[in-house]
Amino acid sequence: MSRTWSRPLRTAVGAAAVLLSLTVLAGCGGAPVQPAEGTAAHPVTVTFWAWTKGSQEVADEFNATHDTIKVKFEEIPSGGLGGYPKIANAIKAGIAPDVLSIEYPELAQFVSQGSLKDLSGYLTPAVKKQFLPQTIQLTTMGGKNWAVPSDASPQIFYYRKDFFTRHHIALPKTWAEFRTAAQQVKKAAPGTRIATFFPDDPTFFQTMAWQAGARWFTTRNGAWRVDTVDPATRKVAAYWQHMIDDRLVSTAPSYSPEWTASLKAGTTVGYLGASWGAGTLAGIVPEEKGEWAAMPMPSWDAAHPSVGMSQGSTFAISKNSKKTAAAMKFILWMATSKDSVRARVSASTSTALPADPSLVPVARKAIDTSFYGGQDLYSLYEKAGATIDPHWLWGPTAAANNALKDQLHGVVGGSTTLPRAIAATQRATVSALRGSGLTVEDAS
Repeated sequence: MSRTWSRPLRTAVGAAAVLLSLTVLAGCGGAPVQPAEGTAAHPVTVTFWAWTKGSQEVADEFNATHDTIKVKFEEIPSGGLGGYPKIANAIKAGIAPDVLSIEYPELAQFVSQGSLKDLSGYLTPAVKKQFLPQTIQLTTMGGKNWAVPSDASPQIFYYRKDFFTRHHIALPKTWAEFRTAAQQVKKAAPGTRIATFFPDDPTFFQTMAWQAGARWFTTRNGAWRVDTVDPATRKVAAYWQHMIDDRLVSTAPSYSPEWTASLKAGTTVGYLGASWGAGTLAGIVPEEKGEWAAMPMPSWDAAHPSVGMSQGSTFAISKNSKKTAAAMKFILWMATSKDSVRARVSASTSTALPADPSLVPVARKAIDTSFYGGQDLYSLYEKAGATIDPHWLWGPTAAANNALKDQLHGVVGGSTTLPRAIAATQRATVSALRGSGLTVEDAS
């Protein structure tokens, strides 16, 4: 998957400041004091589920450097491939692990279902100050903290610099310039497209709406207000509908054989992604090393750039956990430790932007950017992160995502349009939330 940090990055406090001392549990009526959880007198093992690359190596590094708390890691399918249903079923059965990796867009759903522990008592002001304010806002709901941010994922545009240079195409700073560049790409090589509008991933469009200033979900007086048809979203819908109608972008599904083949063939020369996308792209077309570069995502207003966040992940504790204090020690180590970042990056091609700014230099040093000609990606990511619109809030269920995903297939198939799709998403989301027993205000 976090939203109150669009000013200069705050000074990190240091990982040691957040390694919380464990609470001593005392019995009533003069009962003997029990040893604190995760001490030599009471060692514990914490269970951890995730699908992100490098998680096993992170757990191994923690185990190698900690004696009284150990981690048992299990890799699960990614959220979109069954990871979230597996987590939900485990929680219902009372057998969920202690620590869970959950992306920002899905966090509210687990919170609304009562599946997670409230971590407010551990996330003191000093702890929260270590993280990008936007990521803290994204993990705060109802005035409570439900997860610890792992990374931020500002939007980034990756492009084939050799193609743009050879055909003298100016790099687009605005969406108007992006359309012009798209026309020039198509003219230079008729079978080539500047980028892809992903029809299978509703968060692609949602993040574009977020960037434009949309507010799909807000809360007021105990009610959810839903507005997927606000002016910002309508503007984004009209823009991308014209891009699709004029065949200026590909509409291949994300990470599909079709999309991958177009990258390898050089018929897709750009990727509208996120900070974590650099490693993904390098892994798909390693033979194109040195031909790609990264730049800020085009903005609606060049004088006031803004971006949304594409996915990004957090660490939460399931309500089934009986080892909250020890689990929090592990989580905070993962989110704020230099050793954790080094272990993750060295074991994968991860280019995620740490939610703890003090870890950016570690990630920068650990990652190989030769695929991008040695470009300083993390300076770009930091600047992009500083422009994340802090006001976006994900909804309490996956209703909007599911409704939009259904509609997007029709958009690329020609049976509907994006303006109609967002209107249908509004109706379906309001109906679904009301059907879940939530109080909903329909803003349309």
